[in-house]
Amino acid sequence: MTDYAVTDPTTGEVLRTFPTITDDELRAVIARADRTHAEWSRTSTVADRAALLHRVAELYRERRDDLAATIVREMAKPIDQAVGEVDFCADIYDYYADHAEEFLADQPITLAEGSEGSAFIRKSSVGVLLGIMPWNFPAYQIARFAGPNLLIGNTVLLKHAPQCPESALAIEAVFHDAGFPEGAYTNVFATNDQAADVIADPRVQGVSLTGSARAGAAVAEVAGRNLTKVVLELGGSDPFILLSTDDLDAVVESAVATRLEGNGQVCNAAKRFLVADHLYDDFLAKFTAGMSAVSPTDPTTPGAELGPLSSPAAADRLQEQLAAATAQGATVVTGGEREGNAFTPTVLTDVTPENDAYRDEFFGPVAAVYRVEDEDAAIELANDTPYGLGSYLFTTDAEQALRVADRIEAGMVYVNIVGADSPELPFGGVKASGFGRELGPLGADEFVNKKLIRIGA
Repeated sequence: MTDYAVTDPTTGEVLRTFPTITDDELRAVIARADRTHAEWSRTSTVADRAALLHRVAELYRERRDDLAATIVREMAKPIDQAVGEVDFCADIYDYYADHAEEFLADQPITLAEGSEGSAFIRKSSVGVLLGIMPWNFPAYQIARFAGPNLLIGNTVLLKHAPQCPESALAIEAVFHDAGFPEGAYTNVFATNDQAADVIADPRVQGVSLTGSARAGAAVAEVAGRNLTKVVLELGGSDPFILLSTDDLDAVVESAVATRLEGNGQVCNAAKRFLVADHLYDDFLAKFTAGMSAVSPTDPTTPGAELGPLSSPAAADRLQEQLAAATAQGATVVTGGEREGNAFTPTVLTDVTPENDAYRDEFFGPVAAVYRVEDEDAAIELANDTPYGLGSYLFTTDAEQALRVADRIEAGMVYVNIVGADSPELPFGGVKASGFGRELGPLGADEFVNKKLIRIGA
């Protein structure tokens, strides 16, 4: 059976297929990764592994055009954004290499008064890890998982999304060409059933998944039965709260940008826009104009802001959601038109708690706008969701900013800024958006043996 294929997102035409790995091949891959870990984690130094990551970053920059073109071909991300994704990956690998000694340094412990000797925490690798990655960021998702874990000395098996096989192979080639030993990083074209077998293998010590809540629950169930540590980054329905501003046009520009990034297919993009009553009418008018000004176009064209959705299945799903939303009382202020697999940017109002759209995640260029009476009402609505990934808050009141940020149920709060992800900033959520963190110092602290060493007098 062939599960992995490059399919033209615009036409649905299958351009190239790849066979899945056999069970025997998969067992051999796990064994090799386990052997490599046993030797490489012991014989290589932190400096050795950091140097390899710096070389990975160099290769990403050298191959940026080819890597970006592959991303566009597989999932229709606008080319400028694809290039930016590749550059961000290089920055992530450099970040972990630059901070290698700091992140893996021994951590002294102050002993209780009267205790003799010393104690410290020494960090070391845990073994083979499985990464299960999505299609919407074919390179970035891998970087934030593989970068810190290879630095630690873990070995990585990577199951990419079935629609991104060429990205998967190109990234594997980067690690190979950078000089990582065989078995340190291995791409596997595995089925979901095979992935479950990998998680259950006693040599595999952890699994990280970015995907849907349903996929996360399935992976967590298998991991739980086998006492395998898991990190999950799942969906989001992030609020964009506007309480006050000195520059409404700039806020609207940020709102449009965050909603349309990645053709609207970004987990931590703002999807629900909660606007204070005194700004609502002006915001809705300007936001509607800003969204309407963007049209789907060829994603390979420099300057393109919006392309088609990633697949016919994704487009069908979004069309079904929009039809259900309007049938249940939502108003389409602008957009909602489908041509092929592309949608015009869409603004919804009148979405009530009785409407499925109130709690659904729209994975496409669809925004729901809500009027809120005051700060408390905004927080209540922001938190009335199963998700808790990111959030955005715009206010001119510094005290209000921190007060509201403390009350938002999310893993991340961005105040008066969007598009500010950076290698040093931890990424992750709460509630149905998952658990665990990637990026920043916390990203190098998930799949680690924090070993206590206590020395007597």
